[in-house]
Amino acid sequence: MLAGRTDADNDYLSVVAAKPRDWWFHVRGLAGSHVVLRAKPDQEPDRKTLKGAAAIAAFHSKARSGGTVAVSATRAQYVAKRPGSKPGTVHIRKETVLMVKPALPETSGVAENRAFAPLPLSSQESDK
Repeated sequence: MLAGRTDADNDYLSVVAAKPRDWWFHVRGLAGSHVVLRAKPDQEPDRKTLKGAAAIAAFHSKARSGGTVAVSATRAQYVAKRPGSKPGTVHIRKETVLMVKPALPETSGVAENRAFAPLPLSSQESDK
């Protein structure tokens, strides 16, 4: 799992580091981290894993203290940076909206799924 801390991190994560089959997440309508869930070849994440990654995206956003939050999810291949757009801004296609409560990795269920390699978050929480 990877999460951007800054607009520049988000740009790099979304259009350079993410592989086409990885999953990409971002809270809808508010500022927040872009989160990428790394895919393993020939394995699909279950809904619990997708919602867990979405909860992490919600946690690393302005919606952190909210209740249930809408998070966009799509494959990284459907995330693009338009020329001249502001840092941290991307265009997405083929999104699915997941309704989740903001949560950290320990409570989101992501670590339990073996279809994805655990990677450190690029955030304050990974420094602890």
